[in-house]
Parts: sequence; structure tokens; C-alpha cells
Amino acid sequence: MASDGVGNGEFSFDNKRRTGLPKIQTQKTQDENVVCHDDSATPVKAQTLDELHSLQKKKSAPTTPIKSPHVFGVAVSEEERQKQQLQSISASLASLTRETGPKVVKGDPARQAETPKVQQPVHHHPTPALNISDSGLKFTHILYNLSPAELYEQAIKYEKGSFITSSGALATLSGAKTGRSPRDKRVVRDETTEDDLWWGKGSPNIEMDEQTFLINRERAVDYLCSLEKVFVNDQFLNWDPNNRIKVRIVSARAYHSLFMHNMCIRPTPEELEDFGTPDFTIYNAGQFPCNRYTHYMTSSTSIDINLARREMVILGTQYAGEMKKGLFGVMHYLMPKRQILSLHSGCNMGKEGDVALFFGLSGTGKTTLSTDHNRYLIGDDEHCWSDHGVSNIEGGCYAKCIDLVREKEPDIWNAIKFGTVLENVVFEEHTREVDYTDKSVTENTRAAYPIEYIPNAKIPCVGPHPKNVILLACDAFGVLPPVSKLNLAQTMYHFISGYTALVAGTEDGIKEPTATFSACFGAAFIMLHPTKYAAMLAEKMQKHGATGWLVNTGWSGGSYGSGSRIKLAYTRKIIDAIHSGALLKAEYKKTEVFGLEIPTALEGVPSEILDPVNTWPDKKAHKDTLLKLGGLFRKNFEVFTNYKIGSDSNLTEEILAAGPNF
Repeated sequence: MASDGVGNGEFSFDNKRRTGLPKIQTQKTQDENVVCHDDSATPVKAQTLDELHSLQKKKSAPTTPIKSPHVFGVAVSEEERQKQQLQSISASLASLTRETGPKVVKGDPARQAETPKVQQPVHHHPTPALNISDSGLKFTHILYNLSPAELYEQAIKYEKGSFITSSGALATLSGAKTGRSPRDKRVVRDETTEDDLWWGKGSPNIEMDEQTFLINRERAVDYLCSLEKVFVNDQFLNWDPNNRIKVRIVSARAYHSLFMHNMCIRPTPEELEDFGTPDFTIYNAGQFPCNRYTHYMTSSTSIDINLARREMVILGTQYAGEMKKGLFGVMHYLMPKRQILSLHSGCNMGKEGDVALFFGLSGTGKTTLSTDHNRYLIGDDEHCWSDHGVSNIEGGCYAKCIDLVREKEPDIWNAIKFGTVLENVVFEEHTREVDYTDKSVTENTRAAYPIEYIPNAKIPCVGPHPKNVILLACDAFGVLPPVSKLNLAQTMYHFISGYTALVAGTEDGIKEPTATFSACFGAAFIMLHPTKYAAMLAEKMQKHGATGWLVNTGWSGGSYGSGSRIKLAYTRKIIDAIHSGALLKAEYKKTEVFGLEIPTALEGVPSEILDPVNTWPDKKAHKDTLLKLGGLFRKNFEVFTNYKIGSDSNLTEEILAAGPNF
């Protein structure tokens, strides 16, 4: 049988094969050396799988030029610089009962090829013959300033409860403690702090002595040194280059290291080379409890700050927010000593360079109102106001996640991606989709991410002097005006008061507002007496021409249950009018009791709601509620009335006179 298509030189079928299947006969093409889509390549040089894996990773190259550090004018070699860095870390981990720190070496002990078999101690002192223990025979492996990708690997490999969510964020668990433990926070009372800090009634500073601190420090350091590896972060606080603080965080968990990588300011490779000795050190041994029989201890949790030693020790809690807020407290002490005001506030800046500060307790709308797509975000929580202007203390944001919805908070939603830490959230087992409404672990679910994850963040996070200082209150009593212009004394009074009102739980179907006061809108973190911060705020506002405003984002037309909450659209119009300067040009009148200056008209806002009395159908009920709130303000302020600023009490009296008058 003649073959079909042989003349084309491609192939032919031979139907006479025993199987009955056609036989394919291939013919050579014109150029037998031409191969279509040749994806073959030179074989790898590796002789073993280990060698092949070693080719996968290359040493990181610095992204900024390396500047050789000099000591006494002599150039330091890379080897010597590394040695000095390890000496510094070893010194940080030194126990009080040993002359030297542990033998430290960089690198993960799991990567045996990178671990030297024999290495001399990095210290220059001879190892003492006394107090020899097994810890003196081992190396403590230092995982130093790891990248987010490396920390993900560490967390997923070694920390139970660490997972990658569908958005790429790292979900972690903080253990039994899912929030701060303010009653377990202690500050050493000594000659450094005796006269400086605010002690006693109303103060967040619970005292301890240095001996107890050193006992807890020893316990934390010994625990960390007993581990095969610890994480070390060297980072900065405060974007103002003239006043930044170098911090070192030593921790046992990759989750804690990634959290602080996000929340502090990340040094460039060049800055890291010149980092040297830190200004403040955190020892986070949160997995290990304190000894409850130790003096001053009331539980197995203790967060201790020693301002003289510039150290903080964490025992018995793995909640990462303790590190963030502990450092904020330290800045509340260090910055005012430099005549810099530390502030628990949000901060944004307009296109024309006009800066606004936002103060407010939880639920007042601070995050919502300070996040404005028409303005640059300088920071969401912690700031400094110096002679140069404002600066963010942090390098990241720590956002609440409960009931997070993309439509309402698109910036936060989109920031929850690779590199972000998600604390205590619940997710679907298969898809890893997070359910932000689920409170199974805690209602205090959080996301920690670098500030550059917010599209309109201003990098570097600094700005000129503020033009407006906005104090936010969610008044569930419904008697504070939607907006009031404050004079300096009133600004100080309401700043010290730090008022908002929460809705109490249901009892027999009745819900009543509960007044909440937090000095300087962050009483848990301040170190000095509130009037000192208030005086600094007034001085800076006066010097730089800033205006104070009290904005009520709560109820109108009655208290909670009878009135209604002021529409967010109206509050945004008010904030926009503050930013633009339009509200300064309005006509004002004074209210009863609180003596607040309120505008008579504002474009885009119904005139009748600007004065709360107009919206209440029962005028007597309004007056009674107004007097009730005034009484709560007075009672709260009693704790501050006996404190003198400077040599006399004139300023205190002036502030007091700016409060409710009836």
C-alpha cells in the first residue's frame, strides 16, 4: 500500500504493523540542528542538594552607601565593626551576677552550616572562674534585625498559632493576655524619678524599688540567655533626626520582633552600621512569669521601667502592645526634659502645609477624622512637638480590627498585607479569610503595619507647627455643642480632663451614659503631672498661633436613647471648616455653664444643631443634664486642683476658672 504524504517528507503511516496501529516514520528536516523552544541550559555546578540550596540565597547588599565608621580617627574594618556590634549585644544581655555577657553569635542555629563550630567569646575580659553554669558553655544565637520574610519563616516554623492569612498578613496569638495589664506596670521610684514623676492618686505610675527591678531583670535576662536563640531589633523612635532615640528590643518570639520592626522606625543599613550603644533597652521575656512572692508583685505579670538604667523588663505577658506603650511612656519622660511636648494624638497635614492635631479617646472618631484622603497622614497615635514642628514617634500604625469593613476603612483594610501582624484574629481554616466580626479570642484584635502601607502617609513623618488642636469628645449626654472654639485656658482645662462618655451596659432595659476622663487623652502613658503637659501645650499654641477646638461627635437632641448621634457628614463639614480657616471667620456666642464659644452658622451644617439647647424638646431636662455633666467635670478635676505649676498657683487657678461655672 502506497504511503500517504511521503512526498512531503514529514511522516507516513504503515498499516501493515502487527498491532494494526499506524507506524509513524519521521523524516529529517532541512536543518537537523534547529530546535524549536530550546529550554535546555548548562547543568548546575552543585554536586549535592546542600550545595544547590546554598546557591539559592545571596548575601544582602546594602541599599545605601556604606560609610566606614571611625573610632578616634582610625577606620574600623568590617570584621572589627561586627565584633563591636556583638560585644554591644552581649553587654545588653549581661547578667548582674556575671562580669560579662553570654557568648553570642549571629545566625539561626537551625542552619548548621552558618554556625561556627568554635568561636572565642566576644568580650575582652577573662571568663570568671566563679558562677560557672551550663549557660557559660553555650552560644546564644542572635537573630539580628531580620527582614519580615525571615521573621515569617521563624514564626511559622517555631511558633504555634502563626499562620499566613489570605491577604498575606501574619496571624499570631498573644497568649492568655490579649490587652495591656496597667495594674501590673511598675516604675522604679528613685532619686531620678522621685521629684519628676507624677505619683499618688490618679497617677498611672505605680512605684517599685530598684532592688525588685533588678530581681525581675535578672529573671528575664537569665530566661533569654537560656534560649538557643533570641531576636534583637535595633531601631529608632521619633522622626525628628535631632531628637531620635535609639532602642534595642531583645525578645524570644518572631512575632514580637516583627511587631516592633513595624512599629518603630526602621534604620537604613548605613544607620545600622553606626548604631552603637542603644539609649533604651527592652527585655521581653513574656513567656516567663515573674515570681509572685517578689516584693511589689501582685500577679505573675510584671512590666517594669527603670528610667535611670534606661531599661524595661516584661514578664508574664506576650501582648505586644506592652512594648509599644511602654516606649511611649518613656518618651513622655525623656522628651519634656528637652522642652519637647509628647502627645497621644493623631496628626495630619493639608496640601498647603497646615497641620492639625487630633486628640480623643476610643470611640470619638479620632482615627476616622484624622484619616483624610485630601490630607497627608503624619501619624495616627504618638507625636512630638518641638521647636522645629511636629514629628511622629513611631514608624507604623496599630489599628483596631474588630468589625473592620473595606468600605468604611479602605486604607486600613488594604494595609493588611504581607509584612503586617494580625493579633488574635479568627480566620476560615481552609481559605485563611479573616472574619473581623469574630470575637472568639478577644474583641481587641489588632493589625500592626509600617506607616508607608498607608497611601497618603507623609514620609518622613514630620511637619510644621500645628495650626489647629482638635479635642474630640463623644458626648452621650447630648449637651456639648458639635463644635466650640476654645481659648488657651479652656484648651488646657479640657486637655487635662480628657473627656468622653460611653454607653453603659443594659440593666432592666435602661441604658445611661457613663462619663470617662483620661488626663491628656492618654492617662495610662503619661509620666509627669498632667498640668505640665497642658502648660507646654498652651505655651506652644500661643507661640505658634494655634487655635483650640472642642468637637462633639456624640449625641444631639437628647441623651443616648432619646436623642440621635450627630451625623458624620456634619462633623466632617466642621473639621473641613477648621482646616480651611472658614470657622475662624464665623460669628460666635457663649453657652451657659461651660462658657463655650459656639458659631451661630456654618455652611453645610443645620444652624439649629450648633446650640444643643435648640435640639432638646424638653428644655428643663437639657439644663438638668448640662448641670449634671458640669458636676462630673468638677469632681474629676478635684485631683488636679492642689498641684502648682512653677512657684505659684496662678496658672492652676486660671485653668480651673475655665471649667464649668454654675
